[in-house]
Amino acid sequence: MEMFKEEAFKLYFFENRLETFEGWPFDEDCSCTPEKMARAGFIHTPTENSPDVAMCFFCLKELEGWEPEDDPEKEHKTHSPSCQFISLKKKVEDLSMEEIFRLQKERNKSIIKKNCNEAMSRLEEAAKQRRGQIIKTALGEE
Repeated sequence: MEMFKEEAFKLYFFENRLETFEGWPFDEDCSCTPEKMARAGFIHTPTENSPDVAMCFFCLKELEGWEPEDDPEKEHKTHSPSCQFISLKKKVEDLSMEEIFRLQKERNKSIIKKNCNEAMSRLEEAAKQRRGQIIKTALGEE
């Protein structure tokens, strides 16, 4: 069961999230330092065109276009108010096994929802292209 694999729990811990911020474009003089980003649940997921993309490991919300004065915790709560990780009242280390299992269940729901939405987008795009091909064929344009 994936739940018991180390990887499934790795990002619950601050130090592991912090390690992802190598190359983060904001430093100590900013509000969105790597430390504050990691504390707010974010991991650094840069792309070639966007070096400041960060994603909550838990709810999978991606944010980019960070400004030096942005507060990571506030931005996270604003853009993903239902994220249960950012709403935690305890440190991960202080959670009971039952609480961890409940959290992981919610995280799995987020992962499934994101995967389903991505699959639906791909399906809709493929259907749109196929519809265009059918119309061209019907009009004798091919």
